[in-house]
Order: sequence, then C-alpha cells, then structure tokens
Amino acid sequence: MNGTTLALASLQQAGRSPQLPLAVDLQGEELILASLLRVLPGQRYVGRALWRGQPVLAKLLVGERARRHWRREVDGAHRLQQSGLRTPALLAEGFAEGQGGWLLFEFLEQADSLWQCWQRASDARQRQAVLQQALQAVAGMHAAGLRQSDLHLDNLLLQDGQLYLIDGAAVEGQADHPLDAGQCADNLGMLLAQLPVRVEDDLEPLLAHYQACGGLRLSADAVRAACERVRRWRLKDYMKKIGRDCSLFSARNTAGGLRVVRRERAAELQALLDDPDAAIASGKLLKDGGSATVALVQVAGRPLLVKRYNLKNFLHRLKRCWRPTRAWHSWQEGNRLQLLGIATPQPLAVIESRCCWLRGRSWLITEYLPGQDIISRFAPHVNGAPPEEELAALDRLFAALCRERISHGDFKGTNLFWQDGQWMLIDLDALQQHGSEQGFLRAHARDRARFLRNWPQDSALYRLLDARIPQAGQS
Repeated sequence: MNGTTLALASLQQAGRSPQLPLAVDLQGEELILASLLRVLPGQRYVGRALWRGQPVLAKLLVGERARRHWRREVDGAHRLQQSGLRTPALLAEGFAEGQGGWLLFEFLEQADSLWQCWQRASDARQRQAVLQQALQAVAGMHAAGLRQSDLHLDNLLLQDGQLYLIDGAAVEGQADHPLDAGQCADNLGMLLAQLPVRVEDDLEPLLAHYQACGGLRLSADAVRAACERVRRWRLKDYMKKIGRDCSLFSARNTAGGLRVVRRERAAELQALLDDPDAAIASGKLLKDGGSATVALVQVAGRPLLVKRYNLKNFLHRLKRCWRPTRAWHSWQEGNRLQLLGIATPQPLAVIESRCCWLRGRSWLITEYLPGQDIISRFAPHVNGAPPEEELAALDRLFAALCRERISHGDFKGTNLFWQDGQWMLIDLDALQQHGSEQGFLRAHARDRARFLRNWPQDSALYRLLDARIPQAGQS
C-alpha cells in the first residue's frame, strides 16, 4: 500500500480489479480494504476489510444510484437484526453526499456458505442434510414475516455449527405482516430452482421438514410451479450473460473479433487465447478433418480440449460468414446444459475471427474429458446388460433431455462419455432446445434412432435399451 487514503467516490473509477490493499476514507475514519468478494465495477465493492483494528465485511456503494442501493441494504439489514434471526452484526453504516454509502458487518471467520457445503457433499444423505439446514433457516425467516428476493445457498453461512442469514438488500417484508402460503411457496421455489431438478423427487419430505421448523403447510405442486418459473427466468438471464462482460465472463466483442472466457480462468488461459493455433500445433492432435481440428493441450498442468472450426474453401467461408459460428453455438449450448444440470465438459472460452463483423474461423476451449465413450463402455455387454448404475444414469440423461425439450442432433456413441458416475454429452454443434413440443418430438425420435444404431439390432443390449429409452411423446 502506498500510504494514500482515497475518497470513497474514487471507487467509481477503480474498475473490476483495484490494486489491494486499498485505504478508503469513511468520513474521517480509515477502512483498509484487503480482499474483494464481489464487485460491480464503479458501483459496488464488497470484501474483507480492517476497521478500528478489527476485521469486518465491508459493503461500499458508489455511483449515481448509490443512495438507493445503500438505503435498501440498510433497511434489509435492520429487518434481519430486528427479527431475532441469526445474522452478522451491523457494526457501522453511513452515507456521505457526493461520495457514497457503506455498511460494515461482523466478519465471520472460517465460515462456509451452504453452497460450498453442498458442493463438498459426497452423497445424497449429506446433500439432504445441507438442504434441511437451509429449510430450517428459511422457515424461520418466513415465520418472521420476511423473505429474500434473491434466495440461494450462498446467502446462508455456516460457522461452528451456527447458520447465519446474510444479504439484507434482498430481504423484504415486515414482522407484523406474516407471509401467506403463496409467497412462501414462491420463495422456497426460488431456492430449490437453483439446485439439480432431482431435488424435487424428495420434495414432500423436504416440505414436511420445512413445516416442522415453523413454516406453513405448502402445496408441493405450488412449489414445483414456482421452481419451474424461476428456472425459466434464470436460464433466460444466464444466456444473456454468456456473451458480455460481467462477473462471470470476460468478453470482448468487436468488428475484428470475439473473445469470451470464464473470468476466473482468464489469466490462466491468456497465452492460449492469444494464439490458439500455436497451442493446437504443440498439442496432441485428436482429429484433423476438413471442417474441424481438435487437439488436447496442456495449460498450467491441466489438460484442455481446443476445437478449431475450419472453413474448407471460399464458398464455405461465404456461406458461414453471415451466421453464428459453430464454436459460438457450442459455447451457448454447453453453458445451457451446465445451467440445466445436464453433464457436459465445462466450456471455458470461445474465439471468433472477424473482418468487418463477417465471421471466419472460430475456436472453442473446454475441459478435457478422459472417460470412456458409451460404445467402449458397453462393448463387454452387447449380449447382456451393463451395470444398473450406468443404465440408471442413462435413464436420467434421457429424462432430462425430454424435460427440457433438448435434442442432440448427432447421438452417436462417441459423443457420450462416462465420467464421475454420469453420462456426459460432447460435440454440441447441432444441439437444440426446442420451443415447440412437436419440433422436439420429431428431433427426439431421430436422436433415439441414431443412439440405438450404435449396436446391432438383434443384440440383447439393443433390445434392453430400446425398452428403457422413452419413445418420442412418452415421459
């Protein structure tokens, strides 16, 4: 740190990654911002800080809308404090005209969010325990007449076995106006919609636990309907973000080219993004066809897959330059599948070369998938039956594709890999989420027929899979 204490308003020009530690003046008191947890450039900076010699969680709000956001944060924090619910203590608050606002909270050392606990859970029993903790906290909040308009597991922190509610800006309601069943169902649906759909298989016992913790008796159908509404909204909102600069993605979109990369991997992938062809040339070539070149590369000791979509000749270039590239389509659909909980290698970055907005070659970078494809995996079982675990995972995959009206478009066995107890889809160039039921049914029938053609029609495996995989139009 250079010893200079900055005015709070100077954070408007600090960008996404200001140099830390950073000393900020709060009406004559110095706050040392040590690390950042969340940033909305030029508007909101949230992180661990030092104030009066103690660690605090600082929320600093600047810019034209600072007062409105600060007022909402303060009101929500006060609601939580007054409700009697466990929440980090609000140690200081203030607003300076022309500068911005701040809230300083007790910092919970060595606390984990319930989302981190969920991700670490190794089996269904542990995940159920995490959800029960969340529902206990939500039931208490609802009983106090409050709800969070942005309810998710990251807003519930666990420290030494005690659960804390955070993020007052999203807290709505009043203690003297109890929530009705519809409001509770909507709020609970928001929480569950951000988890895998299979959570809803145990919805009734979860709602019974919620009720036992002080919540209202809720209709499972109402909660499911709320889940579906939130899932549709989240997907629509997320698909808007995958091509623009935001907290999740670093994006550059100009007439000369497009580059989008997951922000947390941007520094690691910088050299690869600067020259993907060099990475392909030095990597292990897996495919070198006229339309696509695929290579396995190593970046910081981690295996990644780079796929270049080629242009065969001038006519091919002319036909493709007006349309979204195949790399962009695969980037979109890979992100779509991930949000929907359908397994696919994580898409890391996409690049398009352009000339005056006209598209040329393109590149897609994803995690590398080392598992076996389904043809190799099922080869010993052509005249019998594969393990039930693998068949059940296949059932879940087809059920998810039917539920979301998604067709793959090229369902050959080499595009389906076994990894970590699930089947993962690759080669998403032709994948599509259909807007109409009839369009999906036709595409699903083609996918099903192509998938079954991976094995001889007179084999026991073909007959087994034909019986298990739903026909188009069946659930």
